[in-house]
Amino acid sequence: MDIVLVGLPGSGKSVVGKRLAARHGATFIDLDEQIEQRDGRPIPTIFAEDGEAAFRALERHAVADLGPPDSADGVARIVATGGGAVVDPRNRWALYRGRMSVWLDSRPEVLAQRLRRSVHVRPLVTARDPIGAIRDLGARRERFYAAASVRIGGVAEVATVVDAVEAKRRAWVATGSRATTLVRASTPLGRIVIGSGIAADEIRAALDRLEARRTIVVSEPGAWTAVGQSLAEAIATDGRPLETVLLPQGEAAKRLSAIEAAASELARLRVGRDEPIVALGGGALGDAAGFLAATYLRGIDLIHVPTTLVAQIDSSIGGKTAVDLPEGKNLVGAFHQPAAIVTDVDLLATLPERERRAALGEAVKMAALGDERLFELLEWHGDEIARGDVASAERGEVAELVERCALAKLDVVIGDERERGGRTGRVVLNLGHSLGHAVEAAAGFGELLHGEAVAYGLRAACRIGTAIDVTPARRAERITTLLDTLGLAREPLPYGLEDVLTHLGADKKHAAGRLRWVLPTADGVEVRTDVPDDVVADAAGSLLAAGTTR
Repeated sequence: MDIVLVGLPGSGKSVVGKRLAARHGATFIDLDEQIEQRDGRPIPTIFAEDGEAAFRALERHAVADLGPPDSADGVARIVATGGGAVVDPRNRWALYRGRMSVWLDSRPEVLAQRLRRSVHVRPLVTARDPIGAIRDLGARRERFYAAASVRIGGVAEVATVVDAVEAKRRAWVATGSRATTLVRASTPLGRIVIGSGIAADEIRAALDRLEARRTIVVSEPGAWTAVGQSLAEAIATDGRPLETVLLPQGEAAKRLSAIEAAASELARLRVGRDEPIVALGGGALGDAAGFLAATYLRGIDLIHVPTTLVAQIDSSIGGKTAVDLPEGKNLVGAFHQPAAIVTDVDLLATLPERERRAALGEAVKMAALGDERLFELLEWHGDEIARGDVASAERGEVAELVERCALAKLDVVIGDERERGGRTGRVVLNLGHSLGHAVEAAAGFGELLHGEAVAYGLRAACRIGTAIDVTPARRAERITTLLDTLGLAREPLPYGLEDVLTHLGADKKHAAGRLRWVLPTADGVEVRTDVPDDVVADAAGSLLAAGTTR
């Protein structure tokens, strides 16, 4: 087996790693030393001459060169990583998957004192205020360190740390679990955990924290058949009674009549305020179950377990819950943040291709907000992800997609939980959604999947942005070319222009009587309320088949 040591600069990864390797007769690998040997320059020089991005590229190569984890029963390799190695999602996938990862955690004051005595220069903590720099690095990286298999904290003596790691190793081997956690973050919006094979363990842990007496699963027939029954059996090993409430499939779950029937079932089961709902399903189910949790007994706890790609990258995050009316989508709802979001990419294995592909409409939106690495991931591997390519999943591309989208949305929402941030807040997440929701409503919330509708909305946003000189032609071309590559929003829609514009008028994103349009710029988005009606009509018409009257 391999043991990977992670933590901030000065946390003792190298010295602890060497002691562990000596104890087990294992190979010790210091990734920073390997980078220096390969490049022929010390790391501070690489930073000074080439910049951090160039160093991170070298670091990715060093991680990839480790190859697959050692499968021997004994300890074969000890790997000491650089402090920032685990920030890269693909590095974390390679380092944590199949390996025991250990977070060596220490207080910033202790780390700063060690670094003052060290002969090694750490480029990111050489500021005038090293304690402040370390504290800032720790805050930004904690969600990645905390995903490690075990945490060793508050121990100063090397021998004591080595003994503690050894004790944790024996316990880790005894459990036999090889689930991989990639992100673990405690946020104002609830705990979010992202990983592979983690669902049952993390749901049980969330129920334990909430001291739940029973497990109340709210799901829908498709998700229940695909993953729900087997997952429920795994959850039930904790001995809690488990009850199931099924909502209708798809947007039918988001009718007030469906919520009334589900609430009546909760009342029949005598569900109390101390019994959280476990929402197991896709975006529509999450919206509906979230609204049910927000309103039943004036609000009970909620654990989201998204089972579709669009739910994992978007709809499960942010606390928006809603149901539809005939007049429009999501017009009745509430903000209700979940106690936990458990995102397991393994639950996507049986997802139909159309649903995967549609979800990439939301992913393109997140890339257009300014994530260049996400843009490149979709351009290089988006079609493989959409097709459910096994090799793509094994390389960690699906996990990276989910993480980049989910964490980007999480950070936006933390800054503007209830969408009151105006032009710079949560409204930016509505890129592609104004006309997207309008065509979705014109389709009766049934013919188009949500991500497909967003893709049409993105094309319209590019057209509007280009027309009013907000979106550079090159940016619009890159977004629309990516949509073409992914097979999204390529066919004209058979809906009438008047019908689409009528639904657009019911859109929620109005300010002072004007619709707030989120439009792409060269490297992000701009919010405008001065888009001429004829430009909107032209953009809407560009999505529709000629001669449609409906």
